Parts: sequence; C-alpha cells; structure tokens
Amino acid sequence: MSSRREGGLRGMDATSGYADVNGLHMYYEVQGEGSPLVLLHGGVQSIDLSFAGLIPQLVGRHRVIGVELQGHGRTADIDRKSTSTALAGDVVALLDHLGVDRAHVLGFSLGAAVALELAVSHPDRVRSVVPISEPVRPDGMHEELRDPALHATSTRMPTAQDFADMQETYARLSPHPEHFTEFMAAQAQNAAELTGWSDEQLAGITAPVLVVIGDHDFVTVEHGALMKGLIPGAQLAVLPGTTHMTATKRIDLLVPLLAAFLD
Repeated sequence: MSSRREGGLRGMDATSGYADVNGLHMYYEVQGEGSPLVLLHGGVQSIDLSFAGLIPQLVGRHRVIGVELQGHGRTADIDRKSTSTALAGDVVALLDHLGVDRAHVLGFSLGAAVALELAVSHPDRVRSVVPISEPVRPDGMHEELRDPALHATSTRMPTAQDFADMQETYARLSPHPEHFTEFMAAQAQNAAELTGWSDEQLAGITAPVLVVIGDHDFVTVEHGALMKGLIPGAQLAVLPGTTHMTATKRIDLLVPLLAAFLD
C-alpha cells in the first residue's frame, strides 16, 4: 500500500505507505534515486523529527527509505517488547516488502541500536552502517545519564523544548495519541534493559561502519574510540559542539562525512 505526497514528504517522486510486517502496520516513506539508504529515527521521535534537515541533502545520491518503528510516528504500537532484535526484524521485513536486497543503514539513538543489530544479525542485508549517538553497552554512557538522580543537573539531557517537540509529534502523528506518557515510560524501560553486544559479536561485523557521536553526547568520546577498536575497520567521527539531541541536525558536518563514506 502506497500513496504520493503524504506525511513529511517533499520531493515530487516521493511515496509513502504502510507495510504489514510481523504484526505491525509500519509506516515508511521513500524518495530519491540511487543506492538504498534506510533512516532509523531516535526514540520517541519520527522520520521528520530526526531527519527533516538531512533528507533533502541525501535524496540526490540515494533512494532514501524513512521508517517509523513500532509505536513511533504513524506506526501503531503492538503488544510486543520493542527490543533492537525485534525492530531489526521489522526493518528486514520492510526491505523484503520493498524488494530491496541490501541497503545502507543510518540510525540515530534507538535507530542506531537497530542499525547495529542489523549489522550483527543480518549482515547480508546491509551495505554499510552509520550508528549515531548510541553505545554498544550501557557503560558507554556518561554516569550522569545512567543515574536518574543526576538527570536534573546534567547539561546533556534533552531540553524542555526537546520533550515538547516529541510530545507534539506523538500527539499529531500517533494512531493512539493518548498513550504518550505510557509510551515514554516503556521506551525508558527498554533503554534501561539494553545490554548491547559482546566483543565477539562486534568483531564479527563485516559491513563498513562509521560511528558518529557528539562531543557533548550521551555516549562518551572514550566509548566511541572503544567502538572503533571493537568493530573491524570502523571509522569514528566526533562532531564538535554537538549534543545528543543535535547530532542529526549538524547538517554542515554530516553531509560531507556521509558523502565520503557511503558509496
């Protein structure tokens, strides 16, 4: 099922639709031409909230496939824990639905965890992977982010405006807008239960990987260096003057990085 000029689409060749995969009625958008590039948004965000500024810079080189994951944006939630394993399986099913054998995958935060899971568990479906602002294990986060008692004093936490933007987007797009508080709590619980990947799993990644973090991100710069060392051939980019919530908005820095990395 697809239609033209829906949602946040911009280009005349853009299409959007829903794919019924793994019990989900999953929303997606496709535009541009070239090698397929899947974009996976952050937690409690949507395609546009994470990537509105970046997409127009990518469609000239790629067939950009924006995905709204379980419970996010226009994709209704279902009675299933939204683990990175489950969400990665949904992305693979969507690629099947679209007839895409292999794609570049760029993910932010939650989406980066899904991108890494694709690299670990579905290596035959990814051309390359760009995980932005996501650790490979919980201790890669700054201590103040791991301890709720320190959240109030942290300068790394999302701002009141960030939370307002997420709530507005959820209310406007979600098939169940009244569930925002419960959904936020469930996402926080899922994040708290993330265990990451073993050294052996990361060492087994065969796709080219570009790890991207901000210098004032949730993820420590030291952990970014660890990720680079654990994933064979990985590259690391640390964006200056960049927080977690602004990482995908640094268009001036990301566009040349992606142009050089993605073939």
